Formats: sequence, structure tokens, C-alpha cells
Amino acid sequence: MTAPEFSRLERIDTIGEGARSVSITADAAERSALAERFGLLAVDRLEATFRVQRDAAGVVARGEVRASVVQACSVTEEPLPVTVSEDVALRFVTEQEAAAEEEIELDLDALDTMPYDGAAIDLGEAAAETMALALDPFPRGPNAAAALRAAGVISEEDAKPAGALAGLKSLLAKD
Repeated sequence: MTAPEFSRLERIDTIGEGARSVSITADAAERSALAERFGLLAVDRLEATFRVQRDAAGVVARGEVRASVVQACSVTEEPLPVTVSEDVALRFVTEQEAAAEEEIELDLDALDTMPYDGAAIDLGEAAAETMALALDPFPRGPNAAAALRAAGVISEEDAKPAGALAGLKSLLAKD
């Protein structure tokens, strides 16, 4: 396994039961590597602030990830600037605990889990993954609809039911 592009390790033996604040920022080389990894045109800013502490079930990190990225429109490939501001609530568990964990029902207070090697948690990788998950996987710019129409693609609203269902919409509208 290769090292993450944006790694900020916090040793487990330095994390206590009291919350400690940790702020991290990706440098230009790390942002460039993350842009390549996640298929982005650019990552102009990536920073995060976490409150890290131990609890009975592992290490908990809560905070916020902030980023400015440039995605390509999924239709026209035009650059689309995007701002990310995501709250984060993570529980770091050892890789053995993560492998043994069964699927459970999540409640509103449940934390996302991330495995770690037992010696240190990686807040940089947590921030990078949070940023990537917050992005629209199929972003569309202002010219996307016109480009799709020009290519002959019709919208769902313009699509007409065919066959036996063709008159169903008008029948339902009469009620």
C-alpha cells in the first residue's frame, strides 16, 4: 500500500481522554497529488480542524474539513469551482477491529469508522476522503443542458411514456 498524498499522523500514545485540537493544511504538492488521485482539475485549498480524544471504543475525531476545488463538468468538461465545508465525526478503530466489525444499524449519534494501524491515526487521509465524498460525482455546469440538447439527449421531463402507459399521466391528472 502506498502512503497517502496528504498524511498527518497523530500518534495514539499522545491522545488522551481530554479533547485536543489539531489543525492541518495541505501544501501545494499534496493538493496537486490529491487532485490527480480524485480526478479533479485542481485542489486550491484543503484544511481541517479536529478535536481528538480517546474513548472506550477507540479514538474519536470531530471537526470540520474545508476545501476549494475545481471539478470538470461531467458533460462539457468546463471547470467548475466548488467549495466544501463538511462536519466530520469519526471513530478510528484498529484494522483488526474494523475487519471483525459486523454491519449494524446506525443511529443519529453513530460515528463513521476509519481503520488505523494501531500506532497512529491519519487525520490528513481522513480530511482528503471527507473532501472527496462531499463532492458531486457528476457535476454539471451552466452550459451542460444546452450541450446535451445539441447532442440529442432529452431530459426526463421531455421523455414521453410509450406504449400502454402513454395515457396514464393524463388519466391520473383528472383525479
